[in-house]
Amino acid sequence: MLEMAEEKNLLMRDYEYDLPDHRIAQFPLAHRDQSKLLVYKDGKIFHNQFNQLVHHLPASSTLFFNNTKVIPARLRFKKETGAIIEVFLLHPITPSAILQQAMEATGTATWQCTIGNLKRWPDAQTLTSNHPDFTLTARLVNRTKGIVEFSWTPEVKSFAEIISKSGDIPLPPYLNRATEPFDQQAYQTVYSKHKGAVAAPTAGLHFTDSVLQQLKQAGHHTEYLTLHVSAGTFQPVKADHAQEHVMHQEQIVITRDNIVALLNSRFTVAVGTTSVRTLESMYWFGVKLMGNQESLFQISQQDAYTLPQHITVPQALQHVLNYIDAKKTQTLIGETAIYIMPGYSFRVVDALITNFHQPGSTLILLVAAFVGADWRNIYNEALANHYRFLSYGDCSLLFRKIT
Repeated sequence: MLEMAEEKNLLMRDYEYDLPDHRIAQFPLAHRDQSKLLVYKDGKIFHNQFNQLVHHLPASSTLFFNNTKVIPARLRFKKETGAIIEVFLLHPITPSAILQQAMEATGTATWQCTIGNLKRWPDAQTLTSNHPDFTLTARLVNRTKGIVEFSWTPEVKSFAEIISKSGDIPLPPYLNRATEPFDQQAYQTVYSKHKGAVAAPTAGLHFTDSVLQQLKQAGHHTEYLTLHVSAGTFQPVKADHAQEHVMHQEQIVITRDNIVALLNSRFTVAVGTTSVRTLESMYWFGVKLMGNQESLFQISQQDAYTLPQHITVPQALQHVLNYIDAKKTQTLIGETAIYIMPGYSFRVVDALITNFHQPGSTLILLVAAFVGADWRNIYNEALANHYRFLSYGDCSLLFRKIT
């Protein structure tokens, strides 16, 4: 449970709003960049189209994109009885807990999973899925923890190759529909690169090569970092008080170039809440390094509220840069469970590009922390102007409210 002097009684009911089912976008637009764009700045709201984003950004902005790639994480095995066992990949265990390495595994791999129809899968039974060019088997290692060992032949194929032909892209549960062939492309950003997410960083879905080119021509800088979105992003907040919610943990990968770009940034724009979580986590890691704490890049949900609050952004980031140089590497892999809610003081991000999120979610809390009580005005305005909501919905550009 988080203890914050500023927000000791943060009630989740204050972050609910009425979202009719018909306002949830069930399908993507034919053209990504033709979604609506709501712009919030200095308490005022403007409306435009996403392909006009470049006209709303301050000169020489630095935009940080999450280049994670959604994997076909939903695997189905059919038993001889006809029963379907659905295995949903969550986190790799062996041969590596690092997602990029786990996707390159050959022959065998062990993952923590959620399992549908688990009661019909006896411990001793091996499930098999036959395909024209490979055979995939699954063995239940730990029923309670959902640990599943996969093996396949021929063994030279990577796990990424196997699931690309045997799995489905896992659409968000609130879409309440089966995956269609077009989702394989529509539910990926055009710049997706590193396999490992089980949900798309949806703010990035609006970007096209044309919009990215506009940004470059206008003198803006683009940077790519990685946060592998976990299924926890859809986990509902069941507690009455926000501080009692247990935040999910996600794997992040940052580069030396990311840190240098952030140190040199005149105005920092996070494309999506996942980029916000990554950028702010970089700052708190620097704070931990300055305090001579353990060098493991792991940010807990309490860190942002219990660590020293006076350290400047350049100081913290310079320590991260020194750390990565001492390691003689160009990349840094870590885990974050950072919990951003009203009362959080943003250190790094000046503006946020994001979709419209579920009522009473941790993402609504993040938006409320970013723009204050105006979050409700923004959402009321979006509803009144027939914006489409959630993953395949419309977008917003929010400038941080300075308090």
